[in-house]
Amino acid sequence: MPNPHSIQGVLEALDQIIDESISNNSRIGLFAYVYRRTTDEIASEINLGHFKDNELLEKFDVAFAQLYLNAYQDYKNNREVSGAWAYAFSQVDKPLTIVQHILLGMNAHINLDLAVAAAQVMEGRDIQDIEHDFHKVNDILFQITNELQDRLSRVSPLMFVLDLMGKNKDERIINFSMRKARTQSWRAAKRLWSLPEEERAGAIQKIDRIVVLLSKLIRSPKSLAIALFLLLIRAFETKEVGIVISKLRED
Repeated sequence: MPNPHSIQGVLEALDQIIDESISNNSRIGLFAYVYRRTTDEIASEINLGHFKDNELLEKFDVAFAQLYLNAYQDYKNNREVSGAWAYAFSQVDKPLTIVQHILLGMNAHINLDLAVAAAQVMEGRDIQDIEHDFHKVNDILFQITNELQDRLSRVSPLMFVLDLMGKNKDERIINFSMRKARTQSWRAAKRLWSLPEEERAGAIQKIDRIVVLLSKLIRSPKSLAIALFLLLIRAFETKEVGIVISKLRED
């Protein structure tokens, strides 16, 4: 898989992962699909010139995606990956809900990779130059939250219970969680960016250890009620990855 040099190249690389996942019936493709959908939305906004610095944002988005693509390739080839990605990938054959598999990927990519990518891309520049567009992505992601939930309900019929339990406020809950994660990642990015190169690797490892702890909570929630609810959701979910992704892709 060649390294992408544009956001279009990222989309093509993600398509390849999704296709491989369908062929192998691997749940790795679940996060890859959601990531592709959100990346496609950001690509559209870049093409429309909606960012303060569209060229820089694309460069950042490609660097961000490359961390996931590298982790995927390294994992496939039995090479060392970050603790967060190692944990997420190790769960692909475990009996988890579709949402849990997606959240494990999101946790690794947003809470770890996003900060690393921002610090790397802005090295030698003022990191504040990308702050506006970094946070603008939050609004773009929230705009497609409803769409993604509707798509997930095709393969996870009990997703509607979230609306009933949250009185249709679950989108706000998801948005808040996403914003919280990205806000924390921005703080981490500024911290990494400010460190001398010889201290950065150690700081990244500390972030990675925290992200792994969060992953374990996603995998095994402490609340018995939530754990039982997740078991119920999974019982009614589509299990074949190819069918799941095909239904997610339908217009």
